[in-house]
Amino acid sequence: MSEQPENSITQQWIERADKHITTTYGRYPLVAVKGSGCWLWDAEGRKYLDFLAGVAVNNLGHCHPKVVAALQQQAQTLIHCSNYYHIPTQIELAEILCENSFADRVFFCNSGAEANEAAMKLVRKHSAEKYGKERFEVITALASFHGRTIGTISATGQDAVRKGFTPVVPGFKYVPFGDVDAMKEAINGKTCAVMLEPVQGEGGVNVAPPGYLQAVRELCDDNDLLLVFDEVQVGCGRTGKFFAYQHDDVAPDIMTLAKALAGGPPIGAMMAREQVAATFSPGTHGSTFGGNPLITAAAVAAVNTLLNDGVLDNCVEMGAYLRTKLEQLSEKYPFAGEVRGRGLILGLQLDIPGADIVKQAMVQGLLLNCTAGSVLRFVPPLIVTRTEIDTAMEILDGILAGVAA
Repeated sequence: MSEQPENSITQQWIERADKHITTTYGRYPLVAVKGSGCWLWDAEGRKYLDFLAGVAVNNLGHCHPKVVAALQQQAQTLIHCSNYYHIPTQIELAEILCENSFADRVFFCNSGAEANEAAMKLVRKHSAEKYGKERFEVITALASFHGRTIGTISATGQDAVRKGFTPVVPGFKYVPFGDVDAMKEAINGKTCAVMLEPVQGEGGVNVAPPGYLQAVRELCDDNDLLLVFDEVQVGCGRTGKFFAYQHDDVAPDIMTLAKALAGGPPIGAMMAREQVAATFSPGTHGSTFGGNPLITAAAVAAVNTLLNDGVLDNCVEMGAYLRTKLEQLSEKYPFAGEVRGRGLILGLQLDIPGADIVKQAMVQGLLLNCTAGSVLRFVPPLIVTRTEIDTAMEILDGILAGVAA
């Protein structure tokens, strides 16, 4: 499949793309044209079991009927209007998110990077008003990932994402994820906030060690710092709870969401406690498309489905089943190591690069990806079934057997 027949439908699309689209992605030779549930079809009619789910966006699978219906109905009445006016579906979505979390208020935008930018602006403004402009530094974790804007690559604890884009925005420190002593040592008179992912997705599916988030919460409280949780990838049910922080019963002051929030359409959200959110007064931040009627209608449908249709229970059950299957593969193959993650964001650590395994899987009809160079990441839709997991593991088992041979 790496080489398409000359003049194939796929090759024609790829040639057109190569003429006009920027080369910011190392794209695979797959032209996606249709999706349903956990399955994706390409332009040649081939069917794939999708365990990447749009990189943890399609938590309800492709084209979930309730999300599609909400989009269709809203598109017939009002697609967009300005945030100078009140938008009913935006209000409804904010109510649902706040009623099911620590937060009192929500700012809507279009992506995870935008949500994190909003959070970083908010912590700096809050601290400046309370302590003065010299207190502006944010501590983040090594191996973190917070987005692709200049601001969010500055916050990201990976040198690779900053290469070629220096100078970055000043005011960020990076400490090892899970190391409380390192966090404590990094805090000084310039620190205003700590920003962490409860589970680092892009960094290798690293779960916060037991007690770590609680210890960081206490450090923040002791030093009057704001605590920000980036749940762009792991929120909205991905870990088996609506929000990942709920596993540790540690509430942040600010949380960011995106990816799965609307079941596929682009949306971002920054949630905050009342006392902190009040720092944003009219004119201090905004987003033209953020929270528009079309997207928030889809998000209301997606969130209600997550909360009321047994999706979270299925995530817990299928997450445990997938973990067991991956652990069996880990025991079977000497180059396969630790299985880590939570719910249906799981990683299989390899002692070898994982990119070729991902390519082989695609050829055999399974979509997944490799992060941190050698971690196979599994983020299937939360509606995935036992049979679909068995199918995926059978494909992966065959590939690993070939590697072992």
